[in-house]
Amino acid sequence: MALPASAPRLILASGSPRRAELLREAGIAFEVIFPEVEEIHDAATPVGELAAWNARLKTLWVAQKHPGALVLGADTLVSVAGEALAKPSDLEEAHRMVRRLAGRTHTVLTAVCLCGPVLENVEDFAVETRVTFRPLSDEDIRSYHALVNPLDKAGAYAAQEHGDRLLESVEGSITNVIGLPMEALLERLARTSAIYYK
Repeated sequence: MALPASAPRLILASGSPRRAELLREAGIAFEVIFPEVEEIHDAATPVGELAAWNARLKTLWVAQKHPGALVLGADTLVSVAGEALAKPSDLEEAHRMVRRLAGRTHTVLTAVCLCGPVLENVEDFAVETRVTFRPLSDEDIRSYHALVNPLDKAGAYAAQEHGDRLLESVEGSITNVIGLPMEALLERLARTSAIYYK
């Protein structure tokens, strides 16, 4: 990948190590600035709106402080039966979340926001992936959480960390489940003419 000399630097407005790893694996040059914002968790707000709001909140917080940069923010939510499952507050809540997902199909939605001088406006988009869990016993769930820290993960699981213990099928982008819909993101970054892909 080659960046023209005039290209703005790319800032990932997220503390997520999973999002940073996805960008690194794609060969994208970027830096991380953690947005000091309080995410909104409102059960009455539709999942798509909630994720889009939080993604924009994080992006604009960083963009205001770094107006010359292209800023990327995202928010990933797991939803089942229309209810958003955010990050669990403790291990017991994490167990309950995965128990709800066991043997069922749920949706993982990642909202992405881009803001910077190479864009005419703030650009928002979202990608959904349908994930089906295999049936799980309480012991299966406890064993999984003994291997993976669920407390920093929406839905209390991570597809890339021992996901074979949970997942039966994935319809759509697996990177979206991890934290960034890379196929859609790379397409949009290429369109900015600021970042080129070989």
